[in-house]
Amino acid sequence: MCPCRCGVCICRGGCGMIPADMAGFLTFEGITKRFRDVPAVDRVSLEIRQGEIFSLLGPSGCGKTTLLRMVAGFIHPDEGRILLEGRDISGLPPEQRPVNTVFQNYALFPHLSIRDNIAFGLKMARRPRAEIRGAVERMVDLVDLGGHEDKFPHEISGGQRQRVAIARALVNRPRVLLLDEPLAALDLKLRQRLLAELSALHDEIGTTFLYVTHDQDEAMGISCRIAVMNRGRIEQLGEPREIYEAP
Repeated sequence: MCPCRCGVCICRGGCGMIPADMAGFLTFEGITKRFRDVPAVDRVSLEIRQGEIFSLLGPSGCGKTTLLRMVAGFIHPDEGRILLEGRDISGLPPEQRPVNTVFQNYALFPHLSIRDNIAFGLKMARRPRAEIRGAVERMVDLVDLGGHEDKFPHEISGGQRQRVAIARALVNRPRVLLLDEPLAALDLKLRQRLLAELSALHDEIGTTFLYVTHDQDEAMGISCRIAVMNRGRIEQLGEPREIYEAP
């Protein structure tokens, strides 16, 4: 197992080398996005490896969330391409992309139970009832929400609501899980605990995580690699130790 927990390093010394067929799993090629002629993302090129936790770190307005939203399909780049496993997804609508997003504000349906919130995507995809039931049970167990399935979002804690949001995003088995400041609404102690839980969850399922945060402690604590962004550009890219020791 590699020290960054991404599970793809060849050597156990943390050299960062990976098999050639795992490089460029999610690729940004010269991505630019402007709002009113102001570049929010400015000619960004980047490769994210399969199975790693990759963080976009930077202050508000640096372009990190815009980049994530372009992967999700909520907005489209003005220039450049986004490739997932070699396929150009830049022009695809969100529902045709094998990615799911976990938002800062949870975005749960208040009128649905925890079970039905998690099952929502599978129901929309018209999966068989038995398949939905089994998938939801696995997710409930994975995020440690047993006994809460029939409760509603207002009846559980903020940390538990975030776990529901993560389970709902993962139940469809996305190729990439997008996490947009997922812990920002929580207090420090709960953030630290959920950060450890997210890391353990990643180790268990192996899905590629693209994690957006302005908190350097979060990024340093969970990431295989980090891209530090400022004014729409990547200023530094590397493993947490590199960035900490030579910013």
